[in-house]
Amino acid sequence: MTEMSSYIHPTAEVSPDARIGEGTKIWNQAQVREKASIGKNCILSKNVYIDTCVVIGDGVKIQNNVNVYHGVTIEDDVFLGPSMTFTNDMYPRAFNQNWEITETLVKKGASIGAGAVIRCGIMIGEYAMVGAGAVVTKDVPPHTLVLGNPAKDAGKVCICGYRLDEAGVCGNCGKQYSF
Repeated sequence: MTEMSSYIHPTAEVSPDARIGEGTKIWNQAQVREKASIGKNCILSKNVYIDTCVVIGDGVKIQNNVNVYHGVTIEDDVFLGPSMTFTNDMYPRAFNQNWEITETLVKKGASIGAGAVIRCGIMIGEYAMVGAGAVVTKDVPPHTLVLGNPAKDAGKVCICGYRLDEAGVCGNCGKQYSF
């Protein structure tokens, strides 16, 4: 069910069986499948694909050309960069009739950079940051920056997104962490 105060671009395809939260904007040529649930005040940019039964929290920003497949849950305030994608099958074969969906969880406040690929069956921790083009094959702890292919730990990040120094202090906002 779509709330009256949401916006759906005329070229977007949104199932009447999807739930779209108040204040959410769905832009050009996006597709939202049946039983998907999208929270309040989200932005789904051009050419975004949301598969059946996907759950997306409040305040999520999804950039152009992102694919979010069945089995993915995205918590509040997550950023998904342009052309990043998720997977949902650990053993993909075109001829396999008995494939199983493997779930993936992206925790509150995480950011995933442009062109990143997230293998199914993992968790991206709260306020973690995945660099552009990274291929993530294992869990990412909270506040951790990962880069590369395969993605490797490259330090810790603040809730504001800036790297922490060795003492756990953010050079941008001054917040101190102890991990």
